[in-house]
Amino acid sequence: MLNKFPLWKNLVIVAALVIGFIYALPNFFPDDYAIQITGARGGTEVDQRVLDRALDALDKHNIEVKSSTLEDRDALIRLTSSEAQLRARPIVQEAIGDRYLAALNMAPSTPDWLQALGAGPMKLGLDLRGGVHFLLEVDMETALQQRLEALAGQIKRDMREERIRYRGGDIENNRALTFSFRDEESRTEAFDLVRDQYDQFLLDETTTEDGEYLLTLTLSETEVKAIQEYALEQNLTTIRNRVNELGVAEPLVQRQGADRIIVELPGVQDTAQAKRVLGSTANLEFRLEAAPDAPAAETEEYPFRDNPNRTARLEEGVIVTGNNVANAQQSFDQSGQPQVNITMDSVGGELMNRATRNNVGRRMAVLFIEYGTETQMREVNGQMQEVERRVVDKSIISLATIQSALGSSFRITGLDSVPEAAELALLLRAGALAAPMYFVQERTIGPSLGQQNIEAGFMSVVFGFCLVLVYMLVFYRGFGLIANVALVLNLMLLVACMSILSATLTLPGIAGIVLTVGMAVDANVLIFERIKEELKAGVPPQLAIDSGYGRAFVSIFDANITTLLVAVILFAMGSGPVKGFAVTLCIGILTSMFSGLLVSRSIVNLVYGGRRVEKLSIGGKLANG
Repeated sequence: MLNKFPLWKNLVIVAALVIGFIYALPNFFPDDYAIQITGARGGTEVDQRVLDRALDALDKHNIEVKSSTLEDRDALIRLTSSEAQLRARPIVQEAIGDRYLAALNMAPSTPDWLQALGAGPMKLGLDLRGGVHFLLEVDMETALQQRLEALAGQIKRDMREERIRYRGGDIENNRALTFSFRDEESRTEAFDLVRDQYDQFLLDETTTEDGEYLLTLTLSETEVKAIQEYALEQNLTTIRNRVNELGVAEPLVQRQGADRIIVELPGVQDTAQAKRVLGSTANLEFRLEAAPDAPAAETEEYPFRDNPNRTARLEEGVIVTGNNVANAQQSFDQSGQPQVNITMDSVGGELMNRATRNNVGRRMAVLFIEYGTETQMREVNGQMQEVERRVVDKSIISLATIQSALGSSFRITGLDSVPEAAELALLLRAGALAAPMYFVQERTIGPSLGQQNIEAGFMSVVFGFCLVLVYMLVFYRGFGLIANVALVLNLMLLVACMSILSATLTLPGIAGIVLTVGMAVDANVLIFERIKEELKAGVPPQLAIDSGYGRAFVSIFDANITTLLVAVILFAMGSGPVKGFAVTLCIGILTSMFSGLLVSRSIVNLVYGGRRVEKLSIGGKLANG
């Protein structure tokens, strides 16, 4: 029978629409502006007393609170507006003290029964919620230098153990090491050692006119790329861990190109703490104090952090670094001074044990390394301009005698304050950066601007939606009404799919929705025009409907698949706003095809299918059956 779907197909369409309605529904319950209270250190739990202190402080400042709850180890205070949220954060932070952090957040207001079904609202991007955007650049040359320094230390130790006499071992252009030997036999022994144990180097033997036998170890291009890729991926992981420590909801941390990382923190307005934790490239190196008779070329002198006038000479070789730290917690020693308890991973524990068991009685230093930038006024093209210069600060925070062989657990003392110890523990716990990073760009979007973007985007969708509805009603009458119903359901399915996939809605994403609204009726226009042509040719209404949907399918499919391929390419090759637009467009194309070909056809079948039809209300001349 023409224009009748089997029962199973109708049930599938109804089921899809019901599921779409359920998962689109949470978007009608907007998030609440909130303050989230968390422990400043791992293991610190927020209890009712802390929450009461915060609520009392807000009450004294006449800030209205919608509700407050204790959730797991944190507390959440819901407020009435973004202005109240910004006013409340410093007040709450002062009330709860340094042991806790008050972070800006957005708390979902979705009913419990929807949350039980796994339904939640779409995530809002930085341009809609407000927050801060950072663009950081990884210093790849320093990454190569650090790796070469570590390899140089290992190679020197190996040659000393094999009693191979050498000189040099200097780094050249962050790509190569050059060693000098007295005779060809020593160089050959070193060549064999490096060839067998260090396959990342290309080896080159030369002899100078002065009779020096040189061995140059150059990093292969494959190894250079591997070091740079590791530095970027390790920094990505570390930044994600640090963002998690900040307690920011729904952050975005992703790579951009070969050496840059984008960090977006929605809801964050006071960026001081975020920038300090994200931008801090603190790391540790554990080195032995140099022996009095050690050659000057193999030692380096560093000041103490608490007293720059006091210095100590350390060996060049690094025992372990902060990269080997598995866990770090701030605590206090027997005299009440702050310290950091460190647990190394298996590799770090083995290296530490090997170095300390052979050097009991010697002193070992903890070298604190911090990378940063300083701004200076310089003359550029005849004008004074601010110029940023990258600086490295290395200082000793501890120099203690090794009493016995150390394992994977030990402690760092000599820290100035509890906040310093807590932050050092946080940075080490979150993971050390494989290479320093520098802020290339910083952009802050206020919550009021985000709300304006939402309102403007919403109005653009409504305006475009209404124009399409009016157009379809005027030109296609009854069939236009059916297309409008399908369009409403398409928009519902689009929102539901984005919510289910946890896609982030951005301002370009709203542009994609507006475009989808315009494109969604394209399929129905093709179908309806085909039906009108069949009616003008004298084809009976039922047959005209069937022919219109059947023959227009190929054109609709081809057009949408072409657009879908372009959207996929945009998603794969684009970044940031382009990806947001592409995601919305991809989902919109799929839901538009479903609503245009199946949903509208199902409604037409319910209205006209299975009965004698005298005429069709489709605009233009009405056709008799």
